[in-house]
Amino acid sequence: MDCAALCLRGHATWSAAGSLFGLSTPLVHTAGWVITYWYVPAAAAILIWAVGELVVRRLAVKASAERMALELVPSRHFDPQLEEIFRRGVQLARASTSMPWWAPRRTKAVQIRLRADGTTPLRYRIEGPAGGERLLSITPFGSAVTVHRARPLIDKPRRHVVRAEFILRGKPTAPLRDVPLEPDPLQPLIDAVCDLRAELGDLAEIRLDIQRAPKWALRARRVQLLNTARRAERREAQRAVRWLRQDAGGVEDSLAWQLQQLLSSRPATAAGRRLVMPPVPRRIEPAEALGKLTDDDHLARVQLLVMCASNTKGRAEARLAQLQAGLDVFGGRSRWAMRGWRLGPWRLGADRWPTRRGFERRWRLGHCQPPRANWVRLEELTGLLKPPTRYCRLPLAAADLPTFECSNPALLLQGIHRSPDGRSRLVATYAHETLFEVGVGRAGGGKTERALAQAIGWAHAGGGLMFLDPHRDSWPRARPFLAHEDLMQRIALIDLNGLGPHPRISSWNPLGMHQGQRAHEVVEAVTDACASALGWDDANAPRAITLLTAVLAVLLAINEQACAAGRPEDQATLFHVRAVLSDAVFRRTALAAMGRHLDEEMRSWWQVVFPTLTPDAFAVVLNPLARLAANPVTRAFLGQGAGIYNIRAAMDQRMIVWVCPGAGGPTDRLLTALLARDLLRAVRSRRDTPEARRVPFRPYFDELITLTGAAPETIAAMFEDFRKYRCQVHGMTQLLARLPLPVRLSLVQNASTLATTAGSKSAIAPITAEWGDDPSPDHVATLDRFEHYVSLTVHGRRIGPVQLRGCHLDEVFAAQARPRQVPELQRRADANAGALPLGQLHERATHQLGRVTAFLAEHARSRAASARPGKEYE
Repeated sequence: MDCAALCLRGHATWSAAGSLFGLSTPLVHTAGWVITYWYVPAAAAILIWAVGELVVRRLAVKASAERMALELVPSRHFDPQLEEIFRRGVQLARASTSMPWWAPRRTKAVQIRLRADGTTPLRYRIEGPAGGERLLSITPFGSAVTVHRARPLIDKPRRHVVRAEFILRGKPTAPLRDVPLEPDPLQPLIDAVCDLRAELGDLAEIRLDIQRAPKWALRARRVQLLNTARRAERREAQRAVRWLRQDAGGVEDSLAWQLQQLLSSRPATAAGRRLVMPPVPRRIEPAEALGKLTDDDHLARVQLLVMCASNTKGRAEARLAQLQAGLDVFGGRSRWAMRGWRLGPWRLGADRWPTRRGFERRWRLGHCQPPRANWVRLEELTGLLKPPTRYCRLPLAAADLPTFECSNPALLLQGIHRSPDGRSRLVATYAHETLFEVGVGRAGGGKTERALAQAIGWAHAGGGLMFLDPHRDSWPRARPFLAHEDLMQRIALIDLNGLGPHPRISSWNPLGMHQGQRAHEVVEAVTDACASALGWDDANAPRAITLLTAVLAVLLAINEQACAAGRPEDQATLFHVRAVLSDAVFRRTALAAMGRHLDEEMRSWWQVVFPTLTPDAFAVVLNPLARLAANPVTRAFLGQGAGIYNIRAAMDQRMIVWVCPGAGGPTDRLLTALLARDLLRAVRSRRDTPEARRVPFRPYFDELITLTGAAPETIAAMFEDFRKYRCQVHGMTQLLARLPLPVRLSLVQNASTLATTAGSKSAIAPITAEWGDDPSPDHVATLDRFEHYVSLTVHGRRIGPVQLRGCHLDEVFAAQARPRQVPELQRRADANAGALPLGQLHERATHQLGRVTAFLAEHARSRAASARPGKEYE
């Protein structure tokens, strides 16, 4: 029985073995076939992979066609908080998944594009899925950043292009360096592209793709990192064991240890002497081994691509090196490094086969296929998740300020800008946007030289201007550069300094009606000018204002009749106010002849009020006019019946008028006030001309302290009203604080351009305060001579403040200098202003009252035939 059982058991065993062998035989044959024909399954696998990749690429191209782009433009005071930037990063990560379900993972990314091409310092764009547009359009930055839909960018081919892909090197679990927000983390990158030149085809662009981390990839990466850490710890333990054994063996072989054993009473066994306790491998903590990959929150994969191009050999390579240095700022235990290998002078990377084609495909389509090591937390990308802030110094691009071109009427010269690469160019603003300018700085700092350069450039471009300089120093400085035939016929000089042995003076009758003025506007202008210069107002000098207004009404009636009779040379002047008030015979004659040309209220005043006034009431009006008459220059200038000076005609004819009224005392202040008020009246009178036909005109006021001392309200009104009439004012002063408050407020409020040279900190502080003390008064106070800080307006936005060097006439307009033609210019300028010898004009002014009296007598006789003069005026 036992034998039978054994036989049966053996038979079953052999049957099972035969069955197992029968089953394994096909596997063995299959393995042999695979080994023999290995290329067949390899080709099948390759085919399946190729088909799958082709399908994925086609789907990726289709998904990429549905992407959109947004451009972010920060304000000058953009100062985000860390929490705002972090929230923006969360938005970007969330928006990266706003794709159709069928879209491949490589298309599920949001791309940040930092681009510079020499036309702008830096363009900050966001590109991503079209489904995430609403999420990306509303930023946590609020109104400090303007977001608008951006058009696709089309680049022209460049001759030299370099490409690079950056990966994270160093400890894979360590974060990037925590870069502070002040100064801006983007500053090194902007500095790297600050000297790009658009005319050379320079281009530099950084693209950062952000993709939400897939769970399976993150788990695989964690497993890999843990296994790597365990293997490293085991290797370290084994290395420690080897060192321990080596140290123990060295100790046993030493002479000291042998002597110790000979002297010892207890001989040690061989095994006991060589017993070494090996160190146990340290337990690996997941948090320590995984580092920033420990938690799932706000973890993303990134792809960083860089491309630089230029039409000039070597510039693209140099730019890439500068950008690489800029990215080094973010490096710590983990850093951005260029992917590839270097073999001598060659670098195998994105610019070489086989990776170049894949780089270009990802660059063109916006696909994100990041390297395995590029895992980051959103906090590490703080510096790249926002546009440049207020702490970033943006370079001045060529498109920010146009380059000045002489004889171009659309441009207004501003100064010399020195770019970071050492090149200098003349920069300008657009004339139609430069409405008012204010220049502040110490004496000799270059503000007048800068204004002269701008005025000369405007004159050569065909523009009209008025340069009002009380000290006359600007005229000799500007003459050599204005001595051109096409300019001489437009230049007129009104020089009231009376210099030289035979001075020539122009003439002006503020009360003249031969140039088409309106009588009530002239009365208002002259009265307001006298009141402003003499400090009259309705509270402290109402009688003086009323008295002067009434007298001027009579004189203007005389002048209207003289012009109507074709005798403008017989018009009354400002000096005949005394005759109306003090000469009873002349007054009765004038009132009798002009009574019917006055309105009822004015006739009543002369009948009822004037007889009640005592002669003492006239002194406040007559004294300043007597001072004007005592000066032979002002007497000759203001004492002509038919004056030549006509600022309204000068505006319409694009004249270049140089006015030097002098700055000696009260008489000069009154004269300046009359000129300023007449300019205000003339500009306002342009309301009779359609806006499109108003010729641009630019008054330049040097030494505003002197001018505003004579007419503060008038100058303030100019800075408030002139823009409407296409008249742009440029003012220069040493101290803004010394200007009257209305003038100072109007200047700063309406200025399109603010400029300051070096000076005391107290004098500069009002200007730098308008810039938010950036630069600070301490910085501006240390500027070199002719250096300026200027804020400008271009395309409706403020540029600067930027540091410019003031234009020196001998350098900028050296080609326009004509020193040999200066005498001819002086002659033509006097001729255009109708200047005559001082003595001749003074004598004519002395006899002007007689001519007016004779005209009144003739006018009275002509009226006697038809009607007898009213007795009430006798």
